[in-house]
Amino acid sequence: MRRTGVAGVLCVALAVTGCSADNEPAPASTPSSAPAFAPGAEGIGDAYFPKYGNGGYDVAGYDLKLRFDPKTDELSGTATITATATQDLSRFNFDLSKLAARNVTVDGVRASSKAEGTELVVTPARGIVDGRPFTVVVEYGGKPGQLGNAVLGEGGWLENPDGAIALGQPESASTWFPVNDHPSDKATFKLEMTVPEGVEAISNGVPGPSTTTAGWTTWNWAESAPMASYLAMVVVGQYRITTTTHNGKPMVLAVAESLPANGPAAQSLAKTGEITDFLATKFGPYPFDANGGVAVDDRNIAYALETQSRPVYGPAFFNGGPNESVITHELAHQWFGDSVALEKWQDIWLNEGFATYSEWLWDEHKGRQTVEQSFNDVYNSFQWNQPGEAGDPGAARIFGAAVYQRGGMTVYALRKTIGDPAFDQLLKRWTSEHKDGNASTDDLIALAEEVSGKQLDDLFQSWLFTTGKPAKP
Repeated sequence: MRRTGVAGVLCVALAVTGCSADNEPAPASTPSSAPAFAPGAEGIGDAYFPKYGNGGYDVAGYDLKLRFDPKTDELSGTATITATATQDLSRFNFDLSKLAARNVTVDGVRASSKAEGTELVVTPARGIVDGRPFTVVVEYGGKPGQLGNAVLGEGGWLENPDGAIALGQPESASTWFPVNDHPSDKATFKLEMTVPEGVEAISNGVPGPSTTTAGWTTWNWAESAPMASYLAMVVVGQYRITTTTHNGKPMVLAVAESLPANGPAAQSLAKTGEITDFLATKFGPYPFDANGGVAVDDRNIAYALETQSRPVYGPAFFNGGPNESVITHELAHQWFGDSVALEKWQDIWLNEGFATYSEWLWDEHKGRQTVEQSFNDVYNSFQWNQPGEAGDPGAARIFGAAVYQRGGMTVYALRKTIGDPAFDQLLKRWTSEHKDGNASTDDLIALAEEVSGKQLDDLFQSWLFTTGKPAKP
């Protein structure tokens, strides 16, 4: 994510007691071997946001078939969620805000469900055994809205006169579909969105065919690479969509019709392919099956977000003309933050620090100034006495300057400390070895020490876990 003014915004195996995978009666369990079924946790346990996500299962994929009417602001449809139990489950939760579930089944059998705040609590007819896959189908609907955070602001489903924008970090997905809403549980994503004819619906991944029947158009999108839930998005409204092929992959660029056809936003998005190709020389192959970007015209979106395979950009970034920096920042996230996602929100500097550093790389590539000069500019102007560490900023400061600017300086300091050959090896091993997964600061430190042969505790302590001013590398 890069914010305005911030440097750097079906499986079918039946998993129930008393039944085997082929639906034949299983041998009776003895009391000593009977599973001890228990509820899954209502939060995944992230220290910054303890109630985000849920425990007891791991999602493999979301398949959404939805209908949205901008005239009534009503959203309705079905979510099919494939998952595997990670404990003997008596019940489990999804995150779901402001929308009501009408019918829930688990492996085709009616389950009971109830809403508890922003949680949907599902109790299957029988317990689900640890390690067994299961499928949940949720029929739901209502008028979606935003999730408020007293410090971080609002995110999620935002209605506007043309349609809606579903977007936000650190949470947003739960405002429009039932979800395990934490980046540590990545999953594939399919969306079939039906909207009135003449209205566009743009989402993540590879576009499928669109069909129009009786005044309604159904748009299809599919992201086959595992995706953190906050990176899922849909944009509904009036957009000029250009679909081409770049390096054999679909490139979908969309600009709000209310923005100039060849204005700064369109000119900036047109750089997507060129910037992607440059970053691939530094980080390794582009990690997804599609690329692109969406420029919205809603002043409530005061940030850009690295939504997987198709970043979304708020209008303020283009007020002063074309802006290649923000395009570079969000595209860098496709490697750092999307393909290699966070294990916990504390480590958000891994996303923002590398994306900020990537802006410096692009400036050097275009002959504006060297990476060293960009580092010096930030180093000399940074307010070193402000609170917040890059490596542990606290929940209220996950979008603070320390995460972005000090994070970017940490990346440069690491490069200077271990040397360019080891640093280049680090970047490409990091993005290849953790592709489609999650990683932590400790993982980065371990890999950096491995490729360099150096002990780096002091470096990371001074740059990430203190608030003082480190010496220049």
